[in-house]
Amino acid sequence: MIASVHGEVLDIALDHVVIEAGGIGYRINTTPATLAGLRRGEQARLATAMIVREDSMTLYGFVDAEARELFGLLQTVSGVGPRLAMATLAVLEPDALRAALADGNTAALTRVPGIGKRGAERMIVELRDKVAAFGATGSSPVAAGASPLRDQIVEALVGLGFTPRQAEPAADKVLAEEPGADVSTALRSALKLLGRSR
Repeated sequence: MIASVHGEVLDIALDHVVIEAGGIGYRINTTPATLAGLRRGEQARLATAMIVREDSMTLYGFVDAEARELFGLLQTVSGVGPRLAMATLAVLEPDALRAALADGNTAALTRVPGIGKRGAERMIVELRDKVAAFGATGSSPVAAGASPLRDQIVEALVGLGFTPRQAEPAADKVLAEEPGADVSTALRSALKLLGRSR
């Protein structure tokens, strides 16, 4: 399983990006919002999910582990495969998707090409409780507003050996308590927090 790819962006297309890592160019299908944040020739890191079928091996890329987990969660609904899960994340950002499922908002879900009213209702029934539990460890509204800073802190913590599951809540807590903190201050606070919980 390829969980993430980090390297130089070689090419950007309408629905995928090619990132070179270790001399290999990985074609990664992703959403337009994710592609908008990438630049040819620059370094990028994407959390990835690898889907193996009888006739193909496909990589799907996400800005963070949270979006990747939602992608996996969507596929637990009968009739939802990787393409429809990706289309859902292309239309609805993770926070909007969680809100639509929690509120039973079929109108938001039916904006996704390929999801009708019955499909939306099935998604809500099957995922409402799972998303509520999942959202408890997700990003807070403060963290969502400070996304680039949060990403830098999480990436630094992961680089220091913490898992994304440890790093993301720590970054969220620190940014909620110290909204004006810069990267180094927030990182030090997150390390103290994680040191206490070990």
